[in-house]
Amino acid sequence: MTADDISRIQTEWLSIPDVAEALGETPGRVRRLLDDNALVGSRREGSLKIPALFLVDGEVLSSLRGTVFVLHDAGFSDDEAIDWLLTPEESIGLAPIEALRAGRKAEVRRVAQTLA
Repeated sequence: MTADDISRIQTEWLSIPDVAEALGETPGRVRRLLDDNALVGSRREGSLKIPALFLVDGEVLSSLRGTVFVLHDAGFSDDEAIDWLLTPEESIGLAPIEALRAGRKAEVRRVAQTLA
């Protein structure tokens, strides 16, 4: 376990079939969501995994896609974007994913834009 693992908030990591089941979709549809940056995943223990916090009430968190685009524009890889979303951010007062889930997308994206 690295220091980064300790500072990130805890989340369950879901496989593509797990996400498909949670969304009531096919694995192919989940892959398209990943291709479209509506979801973002990371290779954990060999296979691609997606943080469960990126899903809310059987749907993809709607503010995630735009935030991922902002992070990619700032030069973040998928892994770096996930790490940033799951790590408490001092200027926000909590992890960006928690702020997104609370409806604070403008604030999160404003902070993300300063990271470039």
